[in-house]
Amino acid sequence: MNKNVVLVLVIILLSGWKASAQEVNRYFPAKNLITTGIYYYPEHWNENQWERDIKKIADMGFEFVHLAEFAWFKMEPVEGKFEFEWLDKVVALCTKYNLKVLMCTPSATTPAWMRINYPETFVMDGHYIRGENGTRGLGSIVNPAYRKFVRDIVTEMAKRYGTNKNVTGWQLDNEPDAKPDYSPSSQEAFRQWLQRKYKTIDALNAAWGNAFWSQWFNNFDQVIIPNTNLVGWWGNNPHALLDFKRYSADAQGEFLDFQAGILRNYISQNQYITTNYTAVSAGADPRRTNKLDFATYTAYPNGGTNNIGDLGFRLGNSKVILFAAEYYKSVGGVSGVMEIQPGPVNWGSYNPLPLPGAIRMWLYHTFAAGGKLASSYRFRQINYSAEQYHAGVIQTDGVTPSQGGEEYMQFMKEIKELRKLYKPGAVMPEKLAARSTAIVWNLENYWTIDRQKQTWQWDTWNYPVKFLEIAKSFGAPTDVIPESADLSKYKVVIVPAYEMVDSALIKKWQDYAAKGGHLIITCRTGTKDRMGHFWETGWAGPMSGLIGARVKASDMLSGSAKGDILMKSVHYSWNNWADLLAPDNNTEPLAIYDNQFYKGKAAVVKHSLGKGSVTYIGVDTDDSKLESDILRNIYTSAGATTAHYPPGVYVYWRDGFYVAVNYSSDNYEMKIPAQAKIMIGEKVLEPAGVLVWSE
Repeated sequence: MNKNVVLVLVIILLSGWKASAQEVNRYFPAKNLITTGIYYYPEHWNENQWERDIKKIADMGFEFVHLAEFAWFKMEPVEGKFEFEWLDKVVALCTKYNLKVLMCTPSATTPAWMRINYPETFVMDGHYIRGENGTRGLGSIVNPAYRKFVRDIVTEMAKRYGTNKNVTGWQLDNEPDAKPDYSPSSQEAFRQWLQRKYKTIDALNAAWGNAFWSQWFNNFDQVIIPNTNLVGWWGNNPHALLDFKRYSADAQGEFLDFQAGILRNYISQNQYITTNYTAVSAGADPRRTNKLDFATYTAYPNGGTNNIGDLGFRLGNSKVILFAAEYYKSVGGVSGVMEIQPGPVNWGSYNPLPLPGAIRMWLYHTFAAGGKLASSYRFRQINYSAEQYHAGVIQTDGVTPSQGGEEYMQFMKEIKELRKLYKPGAVMPEKLAARSTAIVWNLENYWTIDRQKQTWQWDTWNYPVKFLEIAKSFGAPTDVIPESADLSKYKVVIVPAYEMVDSALIKKWQDYAAKGGHLIITCRTGTKDRMGHFWETGWAGPMSGLIGARVKASDMLSGSAKGDILMKSVHYSWNNWADLLAPDNNTEPLAIYDNQFYKGKAAVVKHSLGKGSVTYIGVDTDDSKLESDILRNIYTSAGATTAHYPPGVYVYWRDGFYVAVNYSSDNYEMKIPAQAKIMIGEKVLEPAGVLVWSE
């Protein structure tokens, strides 16, 4: 293993270099609203069917074709021998039928010759067993040999298609997930990452708290990746595990930047670079990339789970697109859905048919939330292999559209009609701007809390999502932002369970409120420093001045116990998490606990700060009624009106259009002005219904 190679990679990874910001909207003219595409795998089909398929894609109304994602074996059948003539034919067919091409780098699926000749290029799992051929994402992204082969294939693709005017952009890899890698290459890269971060072994020992259980290291060579598989849950250091998560996400981000850097040496400035993170991405962190023009996401709302009402299992999980569509805008300012299911999948606990209209609704949801592109996996349902039960927009006969295919065609036809009605320069209505909201969130806080949840009832991923749902129920335009973002443009800022903070971040929040902002902070915020250590100043001590109260203790109840909270003569129930608050003299208790041995203690407090306010919600409830009522009062006090949409009904404004979608199992009648112009749908939104109008 060449340590110098790894060290170079890690230095690049940690250097903090940022690519110059690009105006990504130039790739997507505003007048087009949203661009539609489809995944096509010519390597899966006989060449005599390619033209029929490409023509069908164009006839259905698609605008670009997604190619080459898993085709490394066909582009480099043996080491160093590249064959692109087959792909040239497909690109030429796309040009013939006026379809743009989104080209993909194939790094997610290594060819068999690499496994045979270079086994060290594969990841190792937590039992130190190497990955094998048969699935994707098994390359060790820090291994120098693997990097060389990726560099070679990406370079050859970029040289061949980087100036092709019909190639509109590039997708890197596939669903990057920062897979844990315990291979020798990764062990060495982790040690180099740590040495770069901490510089001395004593600093590492202090950060990891290695005095506990005699975990002390004498030098960096003694460090290994913390492995819960072999030492058990209790035998792993949470601070070491947090750093392993950070390292893995950094390595993933740098690997994408590595590919993007190669491409930029050859491709036209008119071709964008992106990747397709999963909607729920608990490992890979899109904010750790520097060279993507923007990030997209994959969305599979319907995978055999019960959602809202009796029809929920056919309508899909309303949270999937809701959160992803906002979160991934934090890279490049725009986003879109790169991969969305066109029907039943093959991996769910059960795989039901979506309710007619559901796929069209998902497409409108990503459009409503500002999506610039919408693509579906895949064109033809494959007749063989692991995903043969995964639906396509074309059925197994190769010619007949599926239900999802029909709905895609309807969506594309309707979008073309909306393009005719688009008027440039539309400004968000003042009633919506007055509700402008941001949710501050990052993966590091997910990692640290999910490792030490303290109660099985805590839903780490969906905790911030529920505040997004509440804001959307009020009709508030809401962004999911990093802590570094400018807060001044938001009337309301919500900080849900932001466990790790420092003094600079607390001051930023104080300044926002003092200048007139309305800051909402929830339980489990500020209890630890950036390394995950408790403060010696008391529980969440540095937060006390900001929230105007001290957190005296935290309680959790059993699943069957009933906690009671009283606010303005209204009772609310809880049993997940409760901070017991001691408010300062100038802090107003908004809600108190009304049972348990601490009856009368404050549960929610509000602290006036300069021209604004800070509200601390110290409790997590299942039904969110308490949190919803508190937030509604804050919007009202900020001078904003609020809507009252039921769960699963989401309303957005973009480019002069209002768009409403209905994930619930009940009809809902939209209250729109009498003079409103309905362009698509009806006032009564049926389940899976869509309504588009202007005022």
